[in-house]
Amino acid sequence: MTRLLRNGLESTIEGGSAEYPALRSLGNMVKMGADNPDNLYQGASINGDYEYRISGNRGSVFYLGFSSISGGYGTDGTMITDGFLDHTQLKTEADGSFEIILSKQEQSGNWLPMTDKTRSINIRQTFLDRSTERPAQLQIERINIEGTPPPYSAQQLDRDLNRVSKYLHGTVNLFADWSNSFGPDSNTLPPADQAYCQSIGGDPNIFYFHSYWELAADEALVITAKRIPECQTWNFQLDNYWMESLDYRYHNITVNKHTANYEEDGSVTLYVTHNDPGVRNWIDTAGHLNGTMCWRWIGTDDHPELETKVIKIADIPTS
Repeated sequence: MTRLLRNGLESTIEGGSAEYPALRSLGNMVKMGADNPDNLYQGASINGDYEYRISGNRGSVFYLGFSSISGGYGTDGTMITDGFLDHTQLKTEADGSFEIILSKQEQSGNWLPMTDKTRSINIRQTFLDRSTERPAQLQIERINIEGTPPPYSAQQLDRDLNRVSKYLHGTVNLFADWSNSFGPDSNTLPPADQAYCQSIGGDPNIFYFHSYWELAADEALVITAKRIPECQTWNFQLDNYWMESLDYRYHNITVNKHTANYEEDGSVTLYVTHNDPGVRNWIDTAGHLNGTMCWRWIGTDDHPELETKVIKIADIPTS
């Protein structure tokens, strides 16, 4: 609740308005909806009645995607993608610089569509290796506006605190309800309802698997992807009951296409346990006895299903 409250206050009161937007970066301790540990998330308030320009430099980050969004967790509980543009469609200059126009009317060059209902922009920067990739440097501005924002009023504060309260209430309940719905599939990892994932802000380039996990002290959850498709990337992560990624700053709770260790046949097997069993692709529960989990296939139309089983840690193969 404190993390969501901080995010709500910063985005609603401190983060700029749709008239004078400012891009905010959600740090690694703002978590919701199975936030991807490989991602840098950014966003801003916008309005379909205006036009905007995003400018900056592409950097070398592996994946860069822009979504214009209508709805919100504090309003109708949805986040619908109105327009989408990723780095494969992005036209850049030789030095990596670019501009994107956000508008309802189609534009030449890089264009991110909006609608009358658009209220925010979501940006995902996905890294395979944060130590070597450079994030994109971005800024946003409203086109054809003059002057500076008026002083913040008591009336605005009253309005915005009510918005924060609705956001907090809506977000907590949304993800608690979603987590509860995974109960029948505990310790398996079936495909998620993709339409539902997209309705609450999912990336159109991603196919999601979501479920619930629970392990005793002497148990291991074994997850096997027998076939890795041709894709931009893939990843797996462990989350808590509230669908927040576990603390990946200090615990090995995630693996991706770049960091995984593969078998000779190209398959991947992960081991989720409470303590390090001394095998490759160990996923740390970080002190949690249960929670949720997510697998993503990114940038592919081929979505192989995953095999799961619970075994005793003593039965994990050592070779």
